[in-house]
Amino acid sequence: MASPDYPPLMKLIIFFFLSTFIVTYVSSETQCREFKSIISFGDSIADTGNLLGLSDPNELPHVAFPPYGETFFHHPTGRFSNGRLIIDFLAEFLGLPLVPPFYGSQHANFEKGVNFAVGGATALERSFLEERGIHFPYTNVSLGVQLSSFKESLPKLCGAPSDCRDMIENALILMGEIGGNDYNYAFFVNKSTEETKELVPLVIRTISSAITELISMGGRTFLVPGGFPTGCSVVYLTLYQKSNVEEYDPLTGCLTWLNKFGKNHGEQLRVELNRLQKLYPHVNIIYADYYNALLRIYQDPAKFGFMDRPLSACCGVGGPHNFTAGNKCGTVVVESCDDPSKYVAWDGVHLTEAAYRLIAEGILKGPYAVPPFDWFCLSSEIKDNRKLTQHNYLMNNLYKLVTNLR
Repeated sequence: MASPDYPPLMKLIIFFFLSTFIVTYVSSETQCREFKSIISFGDSIADTGNLLGLSDPNELPHVAFPPYGETFFHHPTGRFSNGRLIIDFLAEFLGLPLVPPFYGSQHANFEKGVNFAVGGATALERSFLEERGIHFPYTNVSLGVQLSSFKESLPKLCGAPSDCRDMIENALILMGEIGGNDYNYAFFVNKSTEETKELVPLVIRTISSAITELISMGGRTFLVPGGFPTGCSVVYLTLYQKSNVEEYDPLTGCLTWLNKFGKNHGEQLRVELNRLQKLYPHVNIIYADYYNALLRIYQDPAKFGFMDRPLSACCGVGGPHNFTAGNKCGTVVVESCDDPSKYVAWDGVHLTEAAYRLIAEGILKGPYAVPPFDWFCLSSEIKDNRKLTQHNYLMNNLYKLVTNLR
């Protein structure tokens, strides 16, 4: 059936109506927000010095000593890596200063960000894990403790309640990674896979509750990471090195059953985040797919400049993976490799700056953020490019619509 032949005036009216409608629709859907700060919770993956700040000066953790921090900072900062972490690359990309740790930093400036992530932290309370026979007292700063610290510190961070709400509303809130240690501690005390799986919905519920509470306080944009492919972790490859050869992925050399466990956590977390997004449509809840952002490196390490089969620690000693439990990086008996940029694993548990950089780029620029970030507000250059792209897209579609009316 042929389209009716509209008179020129009618075509003009339709064109104006459609252009107004589409521009309005795109503007409302963009949810463009220029972040003024980063608020962070989590564990060692995001810890920029909190564990160090909480430690007894006479019993400092191993991350307080070289070669930690050697690549970028040229001295230890309390970060569990040779250099920057994902949160550092997020801050740099947003044009913000590196996010200072909250604990032990009374004189730090928290105007552009504050970090509560603590190395060894769990999502679930320590007492809850101990009731289940999971005794691994590395730290008792759970996600709930971090959230309480944040709420108690608000009068110092932002003053008046209205100012605090504005600060939280305009912040990028990084929720983790958190939960990995809940599973680590269970596996390290020989809990079975089935027993450890029982923690997954509890961990996710805890993360979800924290997000909900922060939304009530004004939170508008959340970046919520999933876990890593732990079957590729040096500590697990060492712990389970006598496993059946059929339990290893022939392409990567990683433990398939452990990667399956990590993938399951991510899938369940995404389901919960989707539920929250429907409940709070005015909020942006972005899933950071750390799992696949890292797995791609293990699948094709040469493509990213790493050594073939990058399943050895840069800073370690002994065994097939240059790692021995009890001999930690940062102690006199352990040395680091000559070129950390060729390694994915830093100390057997954590990653190198080079690996963290690639994960951060995959989150910021795609495709490992779901939904992807909209950087329309970030800078004038990006803004101009984005405007041009949107203009061309709209005009092209408007042209098609009017043409079809002929």
